[in-house]
Amino acid sequence: MAGLMAALAAGPMVLGQVVPPVPPAPPPTPITPPKPAPGQPAAPTPPTAPARPAQPSQPSQPAEPSQPEQPAAIAAPNAARSVDIAFDARIFPKPYSGRVYLVFGRGNREPRTQIGNWFRPTPTYSMDVKDIPAGGVVMLDEKAMGHPMGLASTPAGEYQVQAMARVSQDYPIPGRSPGDLYSLPVKVTVGPEGIRTAADAAKGIQAGQPVRLLLNQIAVIRPFEETDRIKFFEINSPSLSAFLGRPAQLRAAVVLPVGWEKTSGRTWPAVYSISGFGGSHFDVFTADRRSGPNASPLRDNVLRIFLDATNYWGHSVFADSANTGPWGTALVSELIPEVEKAFMGPAADAKDANPGLRRVVTGVSSGGWSSLWLQITYPEVFNGCFSHVPDPVDFRDFQQINIYREGENMFRTPDGRRRPLARQILPNGVEAVVIQYDNFVAMESVLGPGGQIRSFEAVFSPRGEDGLPKRLFDPVTGVIDPQVAKAWENYDIRLVLERNWARLEPKLRGKIHVWAGSQDSFYLHGAVALLKESLAGLKSDAVVEVVNGLGHALYPPGEQMMYQRLARIEKAAGRPWNDNPAPPAAPAAPAAPGAAPSPAPAPAPAPAPAQPTLTPAGPR
Repeated sequence: MAGLMAALAAGPMVLGQVVPPVPPAPPPTPITPPKPAPGQPAAPTPPTAPARPAQPSQPSQPAEPSQPEQPAAIAAPNAARSVDIAFDARIFPKPYSGRVYLVFGRGNREPRTQIGNWFRPTPTYSMDVKDIPAGGVVMLDEKAMGHPMGLASTPAGEYQVQAMARVSQDYPIPGRSPGDLYSLPVKVTVGPEGIRTAADAAKGIQAGQPVRLLLNQIAVIRPFEETDRIKFFEINSPSLSAFLGRPAQLRAAVVLPVGWEKTSGRTWPAVYSISGFGGSHFDVFTADRRSGPNASPLRDNVLRIFLDATNYWGHSVFADSANTGPWGTALVSELIPEVEKAFMGPAADAKDANPGLRRVVTGVSSGGWSSLWLQITYPEVFNGCFSHVPDPVDFRDFQQINIYREGENMFRTPDGRRRPLARQILPNGVEAVVIQYDNFVAMESVLGPGGQIRSFEAVFSPRGEDGLPKRLFDPVTGVIDPQVAKAWENYDIRLVLERNWARLEPKLRGKIHVWAGSQDSFYLHGAVALLKESLAGLKSDAVVEVVNGLGHALYPPGEQMMYQRLARIEKAAGRPWNDNPAPPAAPAAPAAPGAAPSPAPAPAPAPAPAQPTLTPAGPR
C-alpha cells in the first residue's frame, strides 16, 4: 500500500458511487511501440501467445496529490452526455479489442496522469470493446462504467478531458504504459445540456456534434537517467518469457558503493530493496536523496539494488504464481547472479562458497511482504530480511478481515458496517476513515487490471477456467469464496512458517526482522501482531515488532540494524568496511514529463500520533 501517503495530507474525503461493472473485455490488441533509446528499458513486444483478457480490477498508480477538490455542483443524473473516441488508423492500422477510458482532469496536468488517485479520484469512465475497425469510433456515454460517479452525474464545471485505450500487457497503468494509446487533452465544459468543448461554450453554442477525441498518441516508457553512481540494469528472463509466451525483462537500478571500481578485484555485499505498490526501480532516486537521521551512512559500503516488481496485474511481490509467472525463481536464478557479476556483488567472488551470507533483502509495504516472502522461500539465498510495514502476513487479519472465517465479507463487518481500507490519524489523535473497501474495489473495476486488490488475487489465487485469477470475493457483494480463501493458504506467511518450521527454523535463525506501525494507514499492523505471536509460540528468534506511533512508513532504526548486520559480517571476514564514510551527494535524476513521482519512504514518526505516510499506490 505504500505510494499513497502524500495524498492524505489534504484530509479525508467522501467517495461517490460507481456504475456496476460489466463482464471482462477481450484482450487488448497489441502494437509495436517505438524503439527505445540505447541503454533504456525495452518496450513490450507483441505477444505470440494468447493474451489474458482485461478484467475489472484495481487501481493503478495514484497521481500526485495536487488535484483540487471536486466541485459541489452535480449535473442532473438524466442529462444526456457522450464523447466519441476515435482510433487513428495511421498509428493503429488494425482492429482494436480491449478497454477504452475517458478521464476528466483539473489543472494543467494531463488527465491521464491523474487517473487512479486513491484519495482524490478524478472522474474516470471506461468501456470494454471488441473488434473496433481501424479508424473506428467508440461512443462512450452514461452506460459506461464510472467512478466516483456515472458520466451523467459528472460534476458541472470546466475540465480537461483525455481518452485512452489499453494496449500494454506488461504494465499496469492505463494510458501511461508503453504502447497504450491516448488523445491530446481537450478543454470542455460540463453542464445540464451536456459536454461541450470550451470553444463552443465560449461562443454560447448549446448543442452540436459530440466532443470527439482522437487516439493518435502512443505512450512510451520512461527513460532512466543514469548518474556516476546510479546505474540501470536489465536482462531478458527466460523463465518469465516462457511463461508469458513473449519476451519478458527483469529490471533493477544499482547504487554503487563509494570507492567502487570494477577493476579493483574487490567484491561488495548487496542489499536488495523492493518498493511498495506503485513503486519501481525508479525509486532509487528518491531513496538515494534521503539524508540526515533517515539515511544510514553505512549504506555507502554496499551495493544497493532496487528491483522493479511491476507487472500487468500490479506488483509481482516476487512470488511464483499460477497467474503472473515465476517471479521469485526468475529473480533468484536469473537476475541476482547477473547483476552481481556485472557490479562486483557477492556472486562475483568465485572463491566465496556461500555468497548468500553477504546478501540481504528489504522493502516497504508490498515490498515489505516481498522481502519476507523471499527470505522464507529462499532462506539460504539471503542472510536476512528487513521488512517494513508489510502487506498482510497473516490472512486471519487481512486488513482487519479474517478471510478464513465462515460468513466473512470483504465489504461489511458482522454487524453490517462498511469496512474501512485506509485511515488518517489527525493531529488531535482522532482517526478518520478515508477509503471504504467497497468503494475502492469499485474504482478498480473501472480501471481494470493493475490495482492493489486484484494484484493480490493475481498472485495468490488459482487460475480460473477463463484464464483469469479467481476472485477471492464477489466484487459487487463482497462475499468471500471459501475455496479460493483455502487456496490462499499457500501464500499466508504465518501458515507457511508454521507448517514448515522444522525444516525452516535452522535456516532462518537470526534472519527475520519485521516492523509494523501502530498507526498504519492500511491496518496492516494487526497481521504483524499475529505473526509475532505465532513465531513466539515456535520459539523463534525473529525480531517482529509493532512500533508505537509509526504510520505506514520505513522504520529507520530497522534499516540501520540491516547495515550493522552486514558490517559485522564483512569485518568478521576481514573485508574492508568504513564506519564513517563521507560520500559526495548523488545528483537527482530529472523526472520524465507526465511521469508519476517515485514514492519515498517517509521519515520516522514521533512516538506520538502522527500523520500517516502512504506511497502512491495501494495497500502495501
